[in-house]
Amino acid sequence: MPRSTNSVSSRRRRKKILKLAKGFYGSRSKVYTVAKNAVEKSLLYAFSGRKKRKRDFRKLWIQRINAGVRQYGKSYSEFMKKLSEKKIKINRKIISDISMNDPNSFKKIFDFVYSKNITY
Repeated sequence: MPRSTNSVSSRRRRKKILKLAKGFYGSRSKVYTVAKNAVEKSLLYAFSGRKKRKRDFRKLWIQRINAGVRQYGKSYSEFMKKLSEKKIKINRKIISDISMNDPNSFKKIFDFVYSKNITY
């Protein structure tokens, strides 16, 4: 009995890998065996990259908040401690956006956090 190769699914499998490798440099996008290795590695980087992106954005927000608070002579850690003491629940993303795009509102938040006699 002759050997069956099932060329339809083989070609489909190769085309799927080559489609994922579209845009890669040189033989990484043309040769199946090279493309397969490149795609496998790229998918690993994509998985870890999604985790890393969250860390990177948090770092960026912290830097922006720190820059906004330093204008008034305080540090990021003091500011965040005061926020939690006043039971203000605004996340870092929103605070950093306010500090960059609306300095007047950020100043009001800062004044509220560091005021002693304002009750809520």
